[in-house]
Amino acid sequence: MRILMFGRGVIATVYGRVFQAAGHDVEFYVRPGRAAEYGDEVQMDWIDGRRRPFGRQVRESFRTTLRESLAPDDGFDLIVLSVGHHRLVEAAAFLAPRIGEATVLVLGNLWDEPLAAVAPLPAERLVFGFPQAGGGFDDDGVLQGAMLASVIIGMTGASPNRREQDVLTVFRQAGLTVRQERDMRGWLWLHFIADAGMFAQAERSGSLAAMIGDRRALREAFLTTRELLPVVEARGVDLRQHRSAMLPYRFPRSVATVFGWATVLIPIARRSLAAHTDPHAPEPRAVLEDTRRAALRLGIPTPRLEH
Repeated sequence: MRILMFGRGVIATVYGRVFQAAGHDVEFYVRPGRAAEYGDEVQMDWIDGRRRPFGRQVRESFRTTLRESLAPDDGFDLIVLSVGHHRLVEAAAFLAPRIGEATVLVLGNLWDEPLAAVAPLPAERLVFGFPQAGGGFDDDGVLQGAMLASVIIGMTGASPNRREQDVLTVFRQAGLTVRQERDMRGWLWLHFIADAGMFAQAERSGSLAAMIGDRRALREAFLTTRELLPVVEARGVDLRQHRSAMLPYRFPRSVATVFGWATVLIPIARRSLAAHTDPHAPEPRAVLEDTRRAALRLGIPTPRLEH
């Protein structure tokens, strides 16, 4: 399959690497001028969660094919769009006239209605999902990241349609387990407020990285998210469909203790926080602003978020 990763960020690079290793033809779209800046190789130091119980550390050089233009007749089968939610409008407008016959996998946070968030991309071409990977680039340009053994993909019906099935197949061929989510809209909004809770606490703690092993900070983050649950309920999410996602907010002290331990002792969990040293980066700031705006519009008080 011909796959285009939109951008060459952490998520695009990690999944592009495993897709390519599975035999797919993978390219990366980058803004004009970035190909020379990036070069044709990425140095990676990452935890591969597909191997061993707690993952395996891999240090390698990943050779990439970069392109600075995109046309509808370029023949891609799948385009993976994974950017900060505050950049989705711009990215969707750019892609809409250029996707040809490709399926577009929107892989990441969103806070608007899913189809509206990526309009004018055609609804029948879209699949929504969420990565189970993260990290960042260090000062030397090395990708410090981690990837869990699974990924979350939304389903629109009782069984996958053709485009959803193609996406499932690509991830499975890369050795990843796929969790099929029936209420992807609700799951994404719950994850968004979970991020808001973490980012709000990161501002108080200094960064997400500073929260490693800090059970009190993690508990405060979970309590902030619990305060935000009425926001997603007011937007029409049935929380009963997401019982497992609700556990940290039902038992914040217990889950914070376990998660705090994990971020110290389990490399793949530690990497999920360690790369995030700037609490005022554009995406965290946009997540907090958009969450506050929605709560204010719905008349729901959020004292912990404002603290």
